[in-house]
Amino acid sequence: MDGANHSSVSEFVFLGLTNSWEIQLLLFLFSSVFFVASMMGNSLIILTVISDPHLHSPMYFLLANLSFIDMGGSCVSCPRMLYDLFRKHKVISFSSCIIQIFFIHFIGGGEMVLLIAMAFDRYVAICKPLHYLTIMNPRMCILFLVVAWTIGFIHSMIQMVFVVNLPFCGPNVLDSFYCDLPRFIKLACTDTDQLEFMVTANSGFISVGSFIILLISYGVIILTVQKHSSGSSSKALSTLSAHITVVVLFFGPLIFFYAWPSPSIHLDKFLAIFDAVLTPFLNPLIYTFRNQEMKVAMKRVCRQLVNDRKIS
Repeated sequence: MDGANHSSVSEFVFLGLTNSWEIQLLLFLFSSVFFVASMMGNSLIILTVISDPHLHSPMYFLLANLSFIDMGGSCVSCPRMLYDLFRKHKVISFSSCIIQIFFIHFIGGGEMVLLIAMAFDRYVAICKPLHYLTIMNPRMCILFLVVAWTIGFIHSMIQMVFVVNLPFCGPNVLDSFYCDLPRFIKLACTDTDQLEFMVTANSGFISVGSFIILLISYGVIILTVQKHSSGSSSKALSTLSAHITVVVLFFGPLIFFYAWPSPSIHLDKFLAIFDAVLTPFLNPLIYTFRNQEMKVAMKRVCRQLVNDRKIS
């Protein structure tokens, strides 16, 4: 069978996370709270960076865009998961499944580049402080953003070109709560060994490669920080620890999904929930707690919002 015209599958069925009503209720409450908290936290970061002149710098510009990407990534799979938790027949159309896969890789690819841009920003700020404003000028920041979205789009389109025309004529059950590429490909009624290798090599190489680049970058930065005075070193290390924590939270699940030789279904689902629900919530929390300037600015914005509400 070759070509999309031979496909007879118009929808896919999710097995979901569990059949236990009690666990489903717990997951619904847990996921709902963290989803709402992540949306509010990331929205507050974006609003704070936009409205506070003290935060109009490259670092906070990139941070605001990271929050925007986190919101998008959370919205791709989390609302659908919450909606499906109490449905007996968890069904998604073929086109909706393809769209979900596209945006997962589009947003994920963009976030990888943005995290590298944030590491570069910290490298320039710490290792070349006298040239910081010259190098990290507004044009460079916009360029980073354009490159992030462009690479995310190209990365996702490369996956889609090979996947969208696969023939599906048999099983249509996905042992997951969202459309993930590796399991989606396995359902095709054709030999997909080469395609699976291509997807693993593409996503795995990008994930592992980006992670190694970031580890080397932060290693160089930490060595440079240790040569500075104790006062500036303490502040720099505090900022770096937040960045490194976010990098590990983001790349950990990705490397497991696409580069681990023998994935476990249960661990896969746990990491998928962690990636979709907890990571977007933890990112604003980490940056807020580790950044005194951001905490002060957020308090100012919250007070302003409360005062505006009282006046109106």
